[in-house]
Amino acid sequence: MKKSFLVFSIMLGLAITLAGCATTGDLEKLQSQLNQINAKADQSLKAAQDAKEEAGTANKNVNVQVEQANAAVVKAEAAAARAEGAAKTTEESKKVEAEALFKKSMKK
Repeated sequence: MKKSFLVFSIMLGLAITLAGCATTGDLEKLQSQLNQINAKADQSLKAAQDAKEEAGTANKNVNVQVEQANAAVVKAEAAAARAEGAAKTTEESKKVEAEALFKKSMKK
């Protein structure tokens, strides 16, 4: 009985040792996978931060361009108003000239 208990104990110890080795290998494989996942997550975070920074820069550029476009609109409206005023002045001048010619022709 002692002999069979001793054999059983040795077999059990050997089984536990082999199971422990396999478990260690599995844990190392799992740790390696976790490290890879963490590395990918870090890369993704960096890419997201870079994209956010680029979007902020693009947004600033767009705002500057909108301000420039608004300034151009104001200038164009002012130029249109001046042109309209000049056209009215020219039209009034032509009317005055026409009246002067008419009066001159009536004097003859």
